[in-house]
Amino acid sequence: MSQGRLIAVVGPSGVGKDSVMAGLHAAMPAMHLVRRVITRAPELGGEDYDAVSVPTFDAMVGRDAFAVHWGAHGLFYGIPHAITDQLAAGTDCLANFSRKALGEAAQIFPRFLVLNITAKPETLAIRLAARGRETQDEIAKRLAQADKPLPSGLDVIHLSNDGALHDTIARGVALLQPESV
Repeated sequence: MSQGRLIAVVGPSGVGKDSVMAGLHAAMPAMHLVRRVITRAPELGGEDYDAVSVPTFDAMVGRDAFAVHWGAHGLFYGIPHAITDQLAAGTDCLANFSRKALGEAAQIFPRFLVLNITAKPETLAIRLAARGRETQDEIAKRLAQADKPLPSGLDVIHLSNDGALHDTIARGVALLQPESV
């Protein structure tokens, strides 16, 4: 049995990563959705995650609970070590990632692929405002960082999410399926 792929899903805030990931999982149910640990209050919604305090997160880092972890936008995120069991069993795994953690993850995971989800700035602005989690200033900061480049040397698939979600999912499945075994 071959090692599964870790598919790191990245893209600017508001691009629809969680929706695309859920759609890809629904279309390809054998693919595992990785549940992250985040220092964000549980009532803020979005993805399905384990909410922890900063001291708890720090303790988890100290216990080496994460395969990869990072900080972004005033929060801390961790990908639990349990993902290695899924990958070793040959299961492809989708994980919401930060661009800043890609280089480290590429060194850790043998079959590492980046799914870079994109959208036009006007699409991002509408989606960020609609989710109601950020102030106008925070939205402006997120939009200013929207087209930061990815680290070089990675295996990257680009997927636009400007149109209907079902069209994005169909294109995503077509892009990811040829690699599936």
